[in-house]
Amino acid sequence: MSKTKLIIASGNPNKVSEITEMLNVLNLEVKKQPESLNVEETGKTYQENALLKARAASIRTNSWSLADDSGLEVDFLEGKPGIFSARYAKSNSEKLTKLLNELGDTPYRSARLISCMVLCNPNGELVKETTGICWGEILKKPKYPNGEFESIFWVKEANRVYGELNDSQLSKLGSRGKAARELAPFLKKELGLS
Repeated sequence: MSKTKLIIASGNPNKVSEITEMLNVLNLEVKKQPESLNVEETGKTYQENALLKARAASIRTNSWSLADDSGLEVDFLEGKPGIFSARYAKSNSEKLTKLLNELGDTPYRSARLISCMVLCNPNGELVKETTGICWGEILKKPKYPNGEFESIFWVKEANRVYGELNDSQLSKLGSRGKAARELAPFLKKELGLS
């Protein structure tokens, strides 16, 4: 019996492998979206952006598709950078510099990583959406060089920054892991997986 195909609607190889790892308990053939697919994220929410990506991938491949949109929300900055996290600055180092400069020396450094996952059927129709939140705080400087927000986002439960979490911790504590865990039983039922 052939496995059901699920397209991960992302061109980001790290995101694709992270989601694939989280779903490996399911009897699925997980593939990344076609190289030529490029979806502009014009939504006003994580859900809208995820749906744009999942719908486009489903229609293009005539397959079930899963997309996520995520961002970092810093309380002191009234939820910024939020859905603009990926477009906050041109490079990773500029993103970190900008965020740390905006925070300055404030002791109020609480933040959260949010991931919204959306599942579309082969017709591009929304079937299910889930949201995962990882709570933490922003360090005053990166824990390691050449990172992005994950190098300054401290996860107290794990006693390390997000970028240092192993697969098991990402699945249990990570925002994407929480969203994927909530989606997994539904995926199993909807796709008729054993």
